[in-house]
Amino acid sequence: MSISRSSCPVLATLTVLHRDLIVALAARHKLPAVYYERYYVAAGGLISYGADSVDQFRRAPTYVDRILKGEKPAGLPVQQATKYSLVINLKTAKALGLEVPLTLLARADEVIE
Repeated sequence: MSISRSSCPVLATLTVLHRDLIVALAARHKLPAVYYERYYVAAGGLISYGADSVDQFRRAPTYVDRILKGEKPAGLPVQQATKYSLVINLKTAKALGLEVPLTLLARADEVIE
């Protein structure tokens, strides 16, 4: 089975809908998993590192403003995320028998204990 570009949003939706199952399976099999969103770590995942959604939502209105002022959406530059968030779940790390280095903890935007 091949995965097409058009099916990627469907796959992303499925992983979000089943995040509790995904996190539980990783824990059951003692897999240290890294996720792309904070809510996986809040559900018991080990680490998440990804673009800060709040920052992206704050920047989106500038695009809406430019489009409403007459610019063509196809002519707008693609913007990459400029702010990323690192979240670590120490309870999960302990359950997996992992010791998170202090340097990594110091860089984390949030630590769940």
